[in-house]
Amino acid sequence: MSTAVEIIGVDKTFDTRSGAVQALTGIDLTVEAGEFVSLIGPSGCGKSTLMRLIADLDEPTAGTVEVFGKGARQARLDQEYGIAFQSAGLLPWRTVAANVALPLELHGVASAARSTRVAELLDMVGLADFADRYPDQLSGGMQQRVAIARALAEQPRLLLMDEPFGALDEMTREKMQSDLVRISAETGAAVVFVTHSIPEAVFLSDRVVVMSPRPGRIQEIVPMRLGADAARAARTEELREERAFFDMVTAVREALHQGAPVGTAPRGLENR
Repeated sequence: MSTAVEIIGVDKTFDTRSGAVQALTGIDLTVEAGEFVSLIGPSGCGKSTLMRLIADLDEPTAGTVEVFGKGARQARLDQEYGIAFQSAGLLPWRTVAANVALPLELHGVASAARSTRVAELLDMVGLADFADRYPDQLSGGMQQRVAIARALAEQPRLLLMDEPFGALDEMTREKMQSDLVRISAETGAAVVFVTHSIPEAVFLSDRVVVMSPRPGRIQEIVPMRLGADAARAARTEELREERAFFDMVTAVREALHQGAPVGTAPRGLENR
């Protein structure tokens, strides 16, 4: 299996009026192709900063970030990844179809191929009947599905998602989680997902990366052991009621709140 993201020895320091602030320290993380990895930790621990470094929206102070064997800058230029944020960021004057088509337009994809790809994507996210609507005519969950479709427009091998469901109500959020499990399985894209929700991280992920308070470091990596019949592609709402799910929620919560040191991790934890 090839490697989607390789982070080695990454530190990030910000210069502020009151002095240097160490946001991240000693980050080592590998995300394999097709793998779903969630980042979770207290507010201010550097989850979003780490996402920005992968996306080449900022540069590390020390260490290296590679995406599919390329530097982050080259990976961005080669459109190796798509990005979705908490705010859907749709252009209000463009229809749903036109919002999804925007990356394809910017990179000169021909009109016929563009239309075909947009139709495929809207069908994938369940919005084929809303192609001609405008963002203000959609619910929050529907707007996020448009944003995900747009992020997938150029068939990236990696999807970066920074709390994309954070502003949604619980029912819509759980529906979007199920949709994302299906979409990630259908596309085969690797996903790096930032969240504050432990159940969300457990439901979605192959592994959950637990980060410490600032300066952010990787405290534990928890592999999701949800039973032989709970491969990520096959996860359904029923999983949320199973013992294995609650056990994994407990394991992540223990790592997050107790801060177990390396070498004395709770059951089922993979140390880094």
